[in-house]
Amino acid sequence: MSLEETPDYRKRKRTSHACDPCRYRKVRCDGRQPCTTCANTGEDCVYGTEAVPKNKSDLILEVAVRSERLLQDMSAQLARVSGMLDGKTSSQYHTSPTAIISPSTINAGHRPDSPGDHISNATLSAFHASTTESILAWPHFNDFQSLREDHSFSVFHLESSRAPLAPRAATVHPYASRSEIDRVVHSFQRNVNFWYPTMSVAQAAEVQVLIAAGMFGDSVKSCLALLVMALGCASELICSYAAHEDPDSDELELRSHRRAMGELYFDCAFKKIYLAQAECSVDAVQSLFFTAIFFAFLQRPLQAWSFIHATAAKCRLLLAYHNPDANPAEQECLRRIFWSCYILESDYLAELSALPQTGIADIESSIPLPGEYQTHLSQTDEEQSSLYFLACISMRRLLNRVHNLLYARDTGVAFDNHQFPSVVAELAHQLEEWKDLLPPPFQFAVDLRPLACTAGAFLRQRYLTCKSVIYRPYLTWALSMTATATVEHFPPQLFEGCKICLEACWLHAQNLGSYPHTVLVDTWICSLSYDGECDADYAGCVAVDGFTGVLVARGGGDGASSGEAADAVDAYPRAWCVPECVAECEAYWGCRGVVEDETGVIMHVECLY
Repeated sequence: MSLEETPDYRKRKRTSHACDPCRYRKVRCDGRQPCTTCANTGEDCVYGTEAVPKNKSDLILEVAVRSERLLQDMSAQLARVSGMLDGKTSSQYHTSPTAIISPSTINAGHRPDSPGDHISNATLSAFHASTTESILAWPHFNDFQSLREDHSFSVFHLESSRAPLAPRAATVHPYASRSEIDRVVHSFQRNVNFWYPTMSVAQAAEVQVLIAAGMFGDSVKSCLALLVMALGCASELICSYAAHEDPDSDELELRSHRRAMGELYFDCAFKKIYLAQAECSVDAVQSLFFTAIFFAFLQRPLQAWSFIHATAAKCRLLLAYHNPDANPAEQECLRRIFWSCYILESDYLAELSALPQTGIADIESSIPLPGEYQTHLSQTDEEQSSLYFLACISMRRLLNRVHNLLYARDTGVAFDNHQFPSVVAELAHQLEEWKDLLPPPFQFAVDLRPLACTAGAFLRQRYLTCKSVIYRPYLTWALSMTATATVEHFPPQLFEGCKICLEACWLHAQNLGSYPHTVLVDTWICSLSYDGECDADYAGCVAVDGFTGVLVARGGGDGASSGEAADAVDAYPRAWCVPECVAECEAYWGCRGVVEDETGVIMHVECLY
């Protein structure tokens, strides 16, 4: 055969192309990946661990294989994004508000070890730079020593120095008639179990029977029943504040009675909580979770976080060692408690960034979102509760991304004026997508009009908070430029970003209200968070000399009137003065002195709610 007639196939090299197992066995290898021998024996087909000379073709092949794998990963990610966008255009009404913000979590088959976890897990990095204390440590506040002096405290040390919750000397089991039990449990269902729908109708009925019998033995079920009654009394108290702004003497007496009953039920339950800590069951997990909720109601964040931590650990354990024969309702209950812990833990980490994390954020993309679970007798209430819960989950995931991308300790881009604008634009886009995909019962307009639905009003406050945090880097940018440039030389995008941030803060302040979800669970978190928000924005307004005048001259780039931006700045002092909210907090549990010490701003701006 002549040279011209040589077939066009790769000539055999003198170096072996056999895989390591075939080379070790000294059998023929066909060079595939995996080869036929390894495929039949089930061994790992590995090439090149032994020293084998490589020519240029081998090196090029390795690069091509690596490139192909990278392209496959990128294609998979693009496919997920395309599916997300297609889903938006194909449906006007989404049963899951998380579809646009967290598409990967919808896939129940997604496992913790999959490569996508590094992308889809919405974690909150430790020691991030967006807590109230860390905001005041920003270098931009070097010229505002008075602010730092007014806030020269450690929130953790103030909380840890508080006297522990004193137990009652004797255990007194409250008596309640059947109608009172039904009313209190119904209040629990309408409030706590609406925001965190973790208790089924069957469990609620069991609680009513147990409380009516009055037999409170040393069991986890007794502990759980007492906690439900305690939270039901707390819910009645909170709803009373929202419904009666000017209470008469009878209403005040009724509030005192409800508070006393809530304290009695919780005291009885807390003396049995060791049973839940020692037991590994769904009832035990629920008991720990409801204890955390009640401590949040008492505005004791360290105790609330401690029980959230215990709940999350036990919940992860039961989910990891799933029993195939277990009741599906119990598994759904555990998943819902998992997501509730994810929300609450992230809320506390947003202000106390050094708290040890439970790890639930690291695996959240592997846990299915809430599914079917009968939490309410009414099908409408059950559906709206699940949708509201999903909306809160997706908002918390977005907030975690905001904190992580902008304010993470080592990787946040909030202080890089070249990088953060594009990140802010993408996060703002995701926030607007979240708002647009809310179900009709919870949709809202971004204005000052009151909403009939308190759940929608709560979500609007969350939206405005997230928006102000997203655009806050523009304020720090303005602060960093005051030493080297005059206001007239500021870029147009800087003014626009500051305007959006200030307007979001102004609307958030003007829309403050006694929303039951906020008051019962989030009072401590929101007061401290809003303190940091006010400090950053107040410093931004003061630092930029003539800020209001320039905003008036430039007007709103999005069609808004030129005076709106100025109003957003001028209205700040009025928005901050909310002394009646402080009085409400004092009335809840007599906690005025503690809250004043912790926030450090009550006498300065009085912005607690």
